[in-house]
Amino acid sequence: MAAQRSIVICGGAFAGLALALAFRQGLGADIPVVVADPALAARPSRDPRATAIVAACRRLFEALGVWDRVSDSQAILDMVVTDSSLEDATRPVFLTFAGEVEPGEPFAHMVENRRLIDALVERAEAEGIDLRATAVSTYDARADGVTVTLADGNVIEASLLVAADGARSKLRERAGIATHGWDYDQSGIVVTVGHERDHHGRAEEHFLPAGPFAILPLTGKRSSLVWTETRTEAARITALGEAEFHDELEKRFGLHLGEIKALDKPRAFPLGYFVARSFVAERLALVGDAAHVIHPIAGQGLNMGLKDVAALAEVVVDAARLGIDPGQADVLDRYQRWRRFDTMAMGLATNSLNFLFSNESTLLRTVRDIGLGLVDRAPPLKSIFIKQAAGLSGEVPRLLKGEAL
Repeated sequence: MAAQRSIVICGGAFAGLALALAFRQGLGADIPVVVADPALAARPSRDPRATAIVAACRRLFEALGVWDRVSDSQAILDMVVTDSSLEDATRPVFLTFAGEVEPGEPFAHMVENRRLIDALVERAEAEGIDLRATAVSTYDARADGVTVTLADGNVIEASLLVAADGARSKLRERAGIATHGWDYDQSGIVVTVGHERDHHGRAEEHFLPAGPFAILPLTGKRSSLVWTETRTEAARITALGEAEFHDELEKRFGLHLGEIKALDKPRAFPLGYFVARSFVAERLALVGDAAHVIHPIAGQGLNMGLKDVAALAEVVVDAARLGIDPGQADVLDRYQRWRRFDTMAMGLATNSLNFLFSNESTLLRTVRDIGLGLVDRAPPLKSIFIKQAAGLSGEVPRLLKGEAL
């Protein structure tokens, strides 16, 4: 029967592995789940980046039995927002957030990517998920199923193929799904910084004319930076020698945490915004960066992908339990309806924030500072923002509530 065929996931990063675990939890071992990605050959992970995992997505990882395997997660206990130019002697704080969505539950944790990827892989192996260190070469979708051909020559008959293969998704291109969006002519510089004093779990977002400069706490006396500059300036800064880079870093970071030092080589990633015109095609569903890429100004990129995972897993599992083929069109349409509006709304919100804060306009600076000050003085509005940032607003899938499928 088509409903007993495999489900193939192309992409073995956060979204692909989390989705495989969600399918295994909800569908059991009767429906084989295959994850195909050449990167699975690289163990352990060497990804130097860190990511903010919001409360809803932490609940997802708890429900999947992954969170207790993640070492070195750092709770974000509070957050401050400043707005200034690079030359200003002081950086007045316009907005502060306490970091709890519920008593004792921080709204986000910082996690080093390599720790989370390794935990996901270990859990997937323990659950008997078929991990293949190869790519999906091509596929042939039909009304009754999809034939997936892997780069190593193996062929899998599946009911559903999931594209979790990133912003340059080959499966999205193969399906003829167009994207709409634009380039920001900005890059995000990512680097880990050691500092003399303890951050006490505080995250800081400095809005500078070139873009946001986010200081995100890691375990120990370390922080992860996401530092936005124009493409040209980012290329110049990342090419500097150690001493010159330190000077540029200190101008922006300051010395409120004592002496600072870059602990790894800074890397720049181009920033843009795009959303796929459709999140589904025949027997195909897009999740994560394959479906959408947004500006990191609100720290929601990965978390949006995990919301895709929770929604797709729920609609597929619900369908399978009713004896419905999980890859048929009406099942995938339900997933698309659930996720596309939220994605568009978040994308437009981050684009507006980037426009509002990444500029030299004195007028816009005055307007945004008044707005930040008003929010800071309105606790109910703050609570709404924290709930939104934590991924707990709107129609929340079961996994994001911490409930098993």
